[in-house]
Amino acid sequence: MKLVLATRNLGKVKELTTMFNTDKEHRNIQILSLQDFPDAPEVVEDRDTYQENAAKKAMVIAEWTGHRTLADDAGLEVDALDGAPGVHSKRWAGEDATDAVRIQKLLEAIEGATNRNARFVAAIAIAEPNNSKDVKVVVGKCEGHITHTPSGENGFGYDPIFVPNGYEKTFAELGETIKNRISHRGEALRLALELL
Repeated sequence: MKLVLATRNLGKVKELTTMFNTDKEHRNIQILSLQDFPDAPEVVEDRDTYQENAAKKAMVIAEWTGHRTLADDAGLEVDALDGAPGVHSKRWAGEDATDAVRIQKLLEAIEGATNRNARFVAAIAIAEPNNSKDVKVVVGKCEGHITHTPSGENGFGYDPIFVPNGYEKTFAELGETIKNRISHRGEALRLALELL
């Protein structure tokens, strides 16, 4: 069976592929990504929720590729920012901002805040090419807090400033094995695998 990951984010592709490969029941799935479909349309994430954005991407790419498609949308919700950047996490610091620029903007925005609690949220949608309107969506969350300075070389996005509850290191320091087990995306993917 082929499954298209509706993303061009190489960090996300690596993370999801690793999770699939460690799941015995789903090792036989051939994982493709939008790197394998360079002409695939760019899907604008203009919906109000992670679930709606993930479903939109899954439907469009399933119809375009003709393969079952898994799409996700994730974000970081910071209590001191009333839940921002949320669904706008990727574009919060500008369309072409790097991870380092996003991190710097967030740290500056909550400088001096006493409540640094935050959570990562991920929605994963699976759509079928022959009936892409029938989309199944699941959600995973990981609670934690924001550090004062970035730390760690692994992961991507806001990983260097997020420490999950029960740990003293950031996602970027914990390594992919632990991160995949406890992360928002890991939780959502485990739920999604049950749908497959």
